[in-house]
Amino acid sequence: MTVDLHPSYLNGQHLSDYDFDLPLELIAQFPLAERTASRLLHVSDDVIEDLVFTDLKHLLRPGDLLVMNNTRVIKARLRGVKETGGAIEAMIERVTGENTVISMLRASKKPKPGSRLIFTGENAVSYEAVVGGRQGEFFELTFNAPALTVLDAVGKVPLPPYIERDAQAADEGRYQTVYAKYPGAVAAPTAGLHFSEELLKDLRDMGVQETFVTLHVGAGTFQPVREEDLSKHQMHAEWFEMSQECADAINQAKREGRRVVAVGTTSLRAIESAARDDGTVEAGTMDTRLFIAPGYRFKVIDAMVTNFHLPKSTLVMLVSALVGKERIMQAYRHAIDEKYRFFSYGDACFLERTRHHNETENNNGAAV
Repeated sequence: MTVDLHPSYLNGQHLSDYDFDLPLELIAQFPLAERTASRLLHVSDDVIEDLVFTDLKHLLRPGDLLVMNNTRVIKARLRGVKETGGAIEAMIERVTGENTVISMLRASKKPKPGSRLIFTGENAVSYEAVVGGRQGEFFELTFNAPALTVLDAVGKVPLPPYIERDAQAADEGRYQTVYAKYPGAVAAPTAGLHFSEELLKDLRDMGVQETFVTLHVGAGTFQPVREEDLSKHQMHAEWFEMSQECADAINQAKREGRRVVAVGTTSLRAIESAARDDGTVEAGTMDTRLFIAPGYRFKVIDAMVTNFHLPKSTLVMLVSALVGKERIMQAYRHAIDEKYRFFSYGDACFLERTRHHNETENNNGAAV
């Protein structure tokens, strides 16, 4: 499958259309003590209502299919030195092979191909990496041991840039979903952080079904949109795998008229990227650059659980596509007035696809 990097529905849309004023004190710096203690803002055509996350049991229906991202966050932030002695910080973007990664590098002077980097953990164990070629803004690195072994030994949890503190031991568990399975993400699929094992069991007991997709969230998710004209913005690529089991579950739900509910923007992007025009999804492994903004025609998703997103971000554009830009801005103004907690460790929304979507039904959504 191919992707239209500049779909027509972006024409005439501007970055400034998705700006809003967010008080800095609403950016959550720490998680709540209990995963399910967060607040939940329910947004549909008819309501914008304040709930708590466990009220999700009243918003979901027997037969709904939850699609969750079971990626596992790796310890992707490394601090070390160049062989010349200068300090360097690596932020791994993707593990590309057993010993290889691509990474952003921060240093006073960028290292040259062939140079060695040395990373030492708290237990004084050191590993080396050789700098290879460039892939745009990323460097290719080859470690002298399996990459995941190196990261686990000397890496730190890669908290987002708007959490202005160093990662603590507690973050290793809390910046991870309870169903995380396959290592590879450098940022958590944060909508899933609100779910506990107990809540998932309660949902299963009431007849809600679940399935899992794997999308490894890259550091590119935090890169700002730099183009005011959104038709000129190119989305970062993210790798995902849609298993046959997951595709079958989604296709069966759609055939039977049951709702498909994405847990997080990553799950939603993966599902819509794997979707055909007839509303079925295809199993497979691929990179996606799908850019969802108002005018996009959803093929599969009926509702989603998601956190609150940054002003002028592609994620605000995505949720605006689902419920309408004016409705999202109205909901976000309400959330700010009511002092909801924002971003990765913040509160959540339950968004139901609204009737505004029918107004754009003749537009063609991009699909990978």
